[in-house]
Amino acid sequence: MKKIVLTGGGTAGHVTPNIAIIPTLKEMGYEVEYIGTYNGIEKKLIEEIGIPYHGISSGKLRRYFDLKNFSDPFRVIKGFSQAKKLMKQLKPDVVFSKGGFVSVPVVFAASKKKIPVVIHESDMTPGLANKLALPKATKICCNFPETKKMFEGKATVTGTPIRAELFNGDKNKAKEFCHFTDDKPVILVVGGSTGSVAVNKAIWNAMDELLKDYNIIHICGNDKTDPSLNNTPGYAQFEYVKSELNDLFALADIVVSRAGANAICELLALKKLNILIPLSLKASRGDQIMNAQSFEKSGYSYVIEEEKLNNETLLTAIKEVSENKEKYMSAMEKSELSDSIKTITGIIDSLVKK
Repeated sequence: MKKIVLTGGGTAGHVTPNIAIIPTLKEMGYEVEYIGTYNGIEKKLIEEIGIPYHGISSGKLRRYFDLKNFSDPFRVIKGFSQAKKLMKQLKPDVVFSKGGFVSVPVVFAASKKKIPVVIHESDMTPGLANKLALPKATKICCNFPETKKMFEGKATVTGTPIRAELFNGDKNKAKEFCHFTDDKPVILVVGGSTGSVAVNKAIWNAMDELLKDYNIIHICGNDKTDPSLNNTPGYAQFEYVKSELNDLFALADIVVSRAGANAICELLALKKLNILIPLSLKASRGDQIMNAQSFEKSGYSYVIEEEKLNNETLLTAIKEVSENKEKYMSAMEKSELSDSIKTITGIIDSLVKK
């Protein structure tokens, strides 16, 4: 039986694409094992689906001063030693990495053992963890043509693997969940995994105007809802949603979102009209800005810079996207990123067959 080790952790974005390819890998005859941190989010998510999980030591590599910079390199060295032992014990035919700092020692250990490594880079430019790991990759999967040019010969534009259940949402369940009683078009607002104060404020400031023509589903983030708006007709707010998200996507006509790579690839795969508000440079290394610019250039998205976000620019964006629906839908329909799972598992299998 063929065996694959998956790795990636630190955020859900480093885990859910791995989860998305597991059913196809099993159908292809792979035995799947996972290497992550001792207690990261990936441990819970992977154990929930019954995949054997192996925890290793992991440290964060920072570009800024922090006292942990003195201790974390030792954790990384320990993680590398543990990953080497696991490679010897598990004997995988191939390793697939979705990034995050825990993946670095796993990729290095696999490379040292001459095990082929496939790395998926979500953002247009790699973060620090993948910057270290990418030279060890046999093949690189990416979301953007701009990334492919950086690694010509090794890289393929594949898109991000999307969980199958995201395509199976039920509009009626969503309407019931949100207590909507009419058939107005729906705006879904997703401010990233922790929510966004800037996005929330812009929605609330424009709400009276928006509710004339739309129902609004607003995922505000933990402790970021406004209790005074509870029971507002046509407006449903939640701190976060889990199993209901696929239903909410099915009901949504327009999605207002941050521009994390996984999030925007989901919007593209679902062919949802979207307005992207990337994290500003004050709060990030600028990867969301580049992601959004690439999607805007391809004609998939309307982009508002966070510094320019207010109720007026938001209302203008919604009017533009709504009035030019066919233009955006046509661009998304022509996208080549529609079957990422088949493309990525095909790349993995070709290395094993070699």
